Amino acid sequence: MALTRDTVVDTAVRVLTQYGLADLSMRRLARELDVQVGALYWHVASKQELLVDVAARLLAQIPDTPQHLENDDAATVRTHLLTLCRAIFEALLPIPDSADVVQWAAATRPEALRAVASLQDLLTSFEVEPARIGAATSLLLHHIVGNVAELQNAVIAVGEEQLEIRRVTERIRHNFGWGLERIVDSIARTP
Repeated sequence: MALTRDTVVDTAVRVLTQYGLADLSMRRLARELDVQVGALYWHVASKQELLVDVAARLLAQIPDTPQHLENDDAATVRTHLLTLCRAIFEALLPIPDSADVVQWAAATRPEALRAVASLQDLLTSFEVEPARIGAATSLLLHHIVGNVAELQNAVIAVGEEQLEIRRVTERIRHNFGWGLERIVDSIARTP
């Protein structure tokens, strides 16, 4: 198998999915790919760059939002915004430490994350003041990744008890949805 950037990123996503961020090292990737560590740096300049690519890959499955929403009414744009935020939440939820990876990427290279660009486009169509788009995007992302991390940590803390896992999951999902709607509604009203 030829070593390519896609191969490195795919393997990094697999390691993250199976073992979490603590085990996602360049040495581990090199072992998984049966190459020397130096070979990885032909394809990615650093682990930080790799994490941005991993975050982009985790969010790549999220469908693009419709274009030209500026002519749609606020209720339609609000629905698209809520749907996108929920899709990001669902995409990250099954992957351990995905919240940390996406938060890193959003803080360092938000332009590499198509879902972040979609959020910004929707916020623009939602008639959020241009100077507030960055803050509104950040607020929504923090709400999403915070709830993903909370749910993942709560499930770990509960252990194997399936009934308790369901209760915790339902509670945090409810809180996420309720909070998301409050945030979106407040963004719409805030000048």
